[in-house]
Amino acid sequence: MDREQLRDYCLSRKASVEEFPFGEEVAVFKVMGKVFALLPVDGALSISLKCDPIFAQLLRDTYPAVTPGWHLNKKHWNSVKIDDSIAEDEILEMVDHSYDQVVKGLTKVQREALAKQF
Repeated sequence: MDREQLRDYCLSRKASVEEFPFGEEVAVFKVMGKVFALLPVDGALSISLKCDPIFAQLLRDTYPAVTPGWHLNKKHWNSVKIDDSIAEDEILEMVDHSYDQVVKGLTKVQREALAKQF
């Protein structure tokens, strides 16, 4: 998996957008204005994803490539090195989980608006 594939997958999530609020160094993916993924533009390929705290710890205990989120709330965010030590489908499931965590935290009005989008 390369950066473009990961970027495209993040953008394939319903109503997701890519922004650069911290400068050109990191792409930030949002749904309804809330961040669900951060993808550095350069350097070793990695992605930071929101995660249920219990599941986050399980992933860290299972995969050396999964660490507490860099510069993020370590309880709710993981950073994942994309180094072929984790199967591609599992990484995509982590992206889905992150997206779902964010959607779950939206207000009822926001979730209804999201449901109406294509």
